[in-house]
Amino acid sequence: MIKRTSKIYIEKILSENSNWKILDIGCGYGANKYATTVSDILDLKDHYKEKSFVRITEKKLPFKDQEFDFVIASHVVEHVEDVTFFLNELSRISKKGYIEVPTRLEDNLVFENKKAHLWHLVFDDVNRQLNIYKKKQYFEPVLTVGTIKKLNDFFRESLVIELYWENSIEFKINQDDLKITNKISILNLMKKYFSKKIRLLIK
Repeated sequence: MIKRTSKIYIEKILSENSNWKILDIGCGYGANKYATTVSDILDLKDHYKEKSFVRITEKKLPFKDQEFDFVIASHVVEHVEDVTFFLNELSRISKKGYIEVPTRLEDNLVFENKKAHLWHLVFDDVNRQLNIYKKKQYFEPVLTVGTIKKLNDFFRESLVIELYWENSIEFKINQDDLKITNKISILNLMKKYFSKKIRLLIK
């Protein structure tokens, strides 16, 4: 089962279950405060001295089946080459978890995402399924990571997808492209914007 949630709701659940073994995977330097174990491809053991740190060195995650009560994968899935294997690994090592990924809009807006991200992730609310497509750049990015984080405070629901799963993660890798063929021209959008502004001033 997988469905939409909110990070605020997830934080509430974690705060109420202090006995849980919680893994935050691929979080870099920003692990969730409730995580008891942190795991990353970088060696961050000196940064996480108060938590258990496990470095990922192989494709298979270095944890036992159902080792954790909860696993957090925030802004990780879009980076992983073998996304099928990774999602199956999450449900192997944990009973439930939280996945956060950028929307297609955020993915296209941010400079750093252009080469670092491999997948577009779209959630199907009717079938409760995560649909995964090869990433497509619809327009040239215009924002930095720092800027998008500020916008996140106001437009979070437009910029990220927040998902809660239990027992299994329903997903589908789509071989066909999302049905948009023409790239959006930011220059043309700006021209239309300023053209409209000028017409309003003349009036």
